Parts: sequence; structure tokens; C-alpha cells
Amino acid sequence: MIHGVRVFTPILLSQAGEGHIVNTASVAGTISSPGSAAYNVSKFGVVALSESLHHELTMLGSAVRVSVLCPGFVNTRILDAARNRPAALSETAPKVPGADEREQMGRQLIAAGAPPSTVADVVFEAIRNERFYIFPHPEWKPYIRTRMENVLEERTPTFEALDDVLNRLRADS
Repeated sequence: MIHGVRVFTPILLSQAGEGHIVNTASVAGTISSPGSAAYNVSKFGVVALSESLHHELTMLGSAVRVSVLCPGFVNTRILDAARNRPAALSETAPKVPGADEREQMGRQLIAAGAPPSTVADVVFEAIRNERFYIFPHPEWKPYIRTRMENVLEERTPTFEALDDVLNRLRADS
């Protein structure tokens, strides 16, 4: 993500016209869930990168805009991404209790997720309306709000979303 921004932003700026950069994070860039720390860190980083880039382009008076896409579940092959990992870099993180069950749950949720074309439509609408944050799954906003309130009130983190997701899966079974 950083390399992409470093390469393409100067190109867009040199064209002296309008442009738009959309960085894809995840709702995991706005809330943190157990069992996916590395993923969460990378997605929070994408959100921070996008916010910083927005500020920098604004300070330059640029017509190039930035958005950050934070989808929930999208019907992709994201859980099969390890197929691209070199054997020498195999998984070394400790398994969190219930990780196998959570992976199965994740596969079910992703399979039931929004089609990529639906997310793309939301992204194009956000670009037209110059919206910075793009949340194609507004049902996650209450969890984002809870996290932000926890931060501002200096409370211990909570994650009700996990309980809600588990209850939804149980109800669907």
C-alpha cells in the first residue's frame, strides 16, 4: 500500500488535474477483533496512511482526492490467501483457542458476503460524492462507534460484534 501511494501519487499530482486514490482497508481497520492481530494492524495502518495522505494533499491544494474502503464481509477468496505465501514464511503465530471454529465461521460469513460488484458500485458512488470513508456494510457502524467511544472514554476495549456474529451464525444453522 505504501509503495503504491509513493509511486502513483506523484504521477497523479504531475498531471495537474483531478484524480482519486482509493485504498482498501477493511472494517478491521476501525475495530479490532481477537485472532487476527496482524490483519487488524495492517488494516489500521491503511486507514492511517489514507488519512495522512488526505491531509497532505489538502495542504498542497491538490485536486487529487483520497478515500479508504472499509468493507465487512465480501464474497472473495481472502481466506485462501495463504496459497500465495512462500513455504519459508509459513504461519508462525500462536493459535488462539477456537481458531479453527472462527476460520469456519469466517468462511461462512465471507461466502454469504456482498458480491464484489456491489462493493464496487458503493465505491464509485463514494468517489462521485467525494466521501473519504467508505463503509459498504453500514451494519458495522455501531461497533465502530462503540470502539471510538471506548477510546474517548479511556475504557477497556470490548468486542460485542463477535458475540453478535456468533449468534447470527447459530441462528442460521
